[in-house]
Amino acid sequence: MATALKNLSDNKTSGMRDISGAKFGIVVSEWNEEVTEALYSGAFETLIALGATREHIERMNVPGSFELSLGAQWMAKRNDIDAVITLGCVIQGETRHFDFICQACANGITEVGLKYDKPVIFGVLTTETQKQAMDRAGGRHGNKGDEAAATAVKMLSVK
Repeated sequence: MATALKNLSDNKTSGMRDISGAKFGIVVSEWNEEVTEALYSGAFETLIALGATREHIERMNVPGSFELSLGAQWMAKRNDIDAVITLGCVIQGETRHFDFICQACANGITEVGLKYDKPVIFGVLTTETQKQAMDRAGGRHGNKGDEAAATAVKMLSVK
């Protein structure tokens, strides 16, 4: 397991640029709300800790993880948004629905970033169980929302 020995919230923050003027869009899936709200809290608090201002963080809710790509596109096409963070959670069920949703999310979110030439961060948990999701949304593996926010800032620093 890739994260068994790593806390996702342990981010190296050296060398990051000043983000006090950067504007972030965070697109949050309403499906698996307990998990996605925890992811959002982690992302929001990490952006603030790294120097973003509350006024420069805009949230958009979408019904489910499948809709994250379109929500991200709506945010990314705006000239006043510097980076987009997508947050969702897809938990394995008894059918292949999980596979289709996960693949669509990964492809769609990647395409948006390439189309608009700005960071669009994949903060979507793809777990087998609710417990695994909670472990990655503020539990024993940290908070993937923290990691997504730090990644957005790092990508702005690279550019």
